[in-house]
Amino acid sequence: MKQTVILSTAALCLLVCGSTVATAQGQRGSQSATQQGKTLPHTTVSSTVQRQRVQQQQQRATQYQQHLGKQLPVVRQQTVQLQTQRRTAQYRVQQQYATQLQQQQQQQLAQQHARTSRSYSNDPYITAPPTYRYQVSGASRETNQYGVNVLQRAVSYGYQEGYDAGRADRSDRWASGYQNSPAYKDATYGYAGQYVDQGDYSYYFREGFQHGYQDGYNNRSQYGSASNGTYSILGSVLSSILGLQPIQ
Repeated sequence: MKQTVILSTAALCLLVCGSTVATAQGQRGSQSATQQGKTLPHTTVSSTVQRQRVQQQQQRATQYQQHLGKQLPVVRQQTVQLQTQRRTAQYRVQQQYATQLQQQQQQQLAQQHARTSRSYSNDPYITAPPTYRYQVSGASRETNQYGVNVLQRAVSYGYQEGYDAGRADRSDRWASGYQNSPAYKDATYGYAGQYVDQGDYSYYFREGFQHGYQDGYNNRSQYGSASNGTYSILGSVLSSILGLQPIQ
């Protein structure tokens, strides 16, 4: 399975880079206001919110590590079932997915051992105010640019995994059905227990997966494009799936 490349398009650049420029401009404006003796705008969240975020980050990392410990055996078992069904191409794809999850588990363990309360507190996500709203199953959420980056990654990883799964089912001459894929059921590859809840990440991973699966199964590029043999979701489709609304 090829390594995912998150597509950098004009639309996506406007979203990410625009936020960065706006932040920089805001910082310069704050410095100017200080020099003129004016009241400074709030550029960071309160200390109470910061403490809450540190606790959330610690909980997310722990919970995801527990999830991986439980989910890996399940994914492996689902992969074995594919082999018994003689779905050769799909078996290879999902075997690679299980390997990726195992590698991710090892990375999570190493990072978790290295983290301290101080390292969490020094994460710039902790102090950055929310700048976007997004919807998950009708429920509104708020996050800053760091969370947005994670959601973008979820959709992009989902698209790539979905494309590979759809192409494999077509190769095996198997009926279309993305919901049965072990990767779709797990929907956490690329997550690191940071900035957004695991459920939110999985929601957007599956959204990307569905689009990728349709392209892969139908051997088309309606929702993505190919570059050096790697398939990536289009920036316009990514923006449409996320449906981000700037907080005024």
